[in-house]
Amino acid sequence: MITEEILAQEFIRVVNDYYPTLGELLAGCHVKVITCFWGRPAKRFQYIGIYCQEEMMPYIQAKKVILRELAESMGLIQVVCFNAKRLLRDPMSKLKQSEPRLWLELQLLAA
Repeated sequence: MITEEILAQEFIRVVNDYYPTLGELLAGCHVKVITCFWGRPAKRFQYIGIYCQEEMMPYIQAKKVILRELAESMGLIQVVCFNAKRLLRDPMSKLKQSEPRLWLELQLLAA
């Protein structure tokens, strides 16, 4: 089974190969494959989460159709963009405790 980290790296590689300008945009973002479970019995869904700065959000959103097509071709269901700064400032977020490495990377992105 392919891990989430390998799948995210492969997604970035495909974007860089076929859409180099979009790959340059993603270089300033953190790309992660997120797994969620829904329904009874629980069904597994995986999607791409792109954590980026607020200034980059409109550029990423403009290319979301391309990103979604690539994600679907890899068996992922969706592409979701997150504002890194907003996520870090959320008082209810448990990100620092649950995934400290991602939290540190987002701190660097948001700075």
